[in-house]
Amino acid sequence: MNWLTSLPAVALVVGGLFFALLATAVARVGVRALVPAGERDHVPQIAMPLMSSLGAAFAIFAALSLASEAGYLRAAEALVSDEAAASSRLAWAATSPRVQSEPIHQALLNYLRTTRAREWEGAAAASGDDAATARAIARLERTVRTEAARPEVGTTTGTELVVSLDGVTSSRRARIAAASRDVPVLYVITLVVSGLALIVNAGALVFRSSLRTSLLVVGLGSVVGLSLALLLALTAAWSGPFIVSGHPLDAIVTDLRSGFFNSGP
Repeated sequence: MNWLTSLPAVALVVGGLFFALLATAVARVGVRALVPAGERDHVPQIAMPLMSSLGAAFAIFAALSLASEAGYLRAAEALVSDEAAASSRLAWAATSPRVQSEPIHQALLNYLRTTRAREWEGAAAASGDDAATARAIARLERTVRTEAARPEVGTTTGTELVVSLDGVTSSRRARIAAASRDVPVLYVITLVVSGLALIVNAGALVFRSSLRTSLLVVGLGSVVGLSLALLLALTAAWSGPFIVSGHPLDAIVTDLRSGFFNSGP
């Protein structure tokens, strides 16, 4: 379902509303066509008690699904913040006495700029196999480990450099793992089925009413369609309408370019 979750927000909203309103119209016409004339008086008696149950079921499914996906989006933003924090620790560790900070800062700057440009959206965010990013990481690894191995640096500072570097690469791996997550199909199926059941039941209540009166059900269909659109929009944090912000990493890039870390604490 990646193709669906990667659609723009406008397309998801329009598609969700169209789907729900089409289902509303089909339900009204379908009930009138399928129910025999002699049994039409019983339809409201059956459909009315079901409205509260179906409405509650849809509300519960929608709330659980949307809350779960919103939680994943917040977790994705936290991963980016963790990666930025690890990059900041490495940049400060490079300013320790007897450490040549310039090569490390340049390698870190190159990595952050490359991953933001080549590894942030779409399939590249989930695969983690972009060649340019791989070269930038390899350069950062070699630069930091070479500097940490120099006798002049000392064991304590060298360990701090390596640990800070591991924090950067581990945060990146966590981000890639989060980006590779797909929407749980069962979430979508459950929400679609419960929404359709609610719309069809509402259509059964107004199938004998005038067209103008039947428009009252449009509001219900709109809520169902927008709920589906919101669920799909929240799911793809690196390829959908709500891309996780890279501002925390951009702030580190700005600090590295301005020489902030060389100014000392």
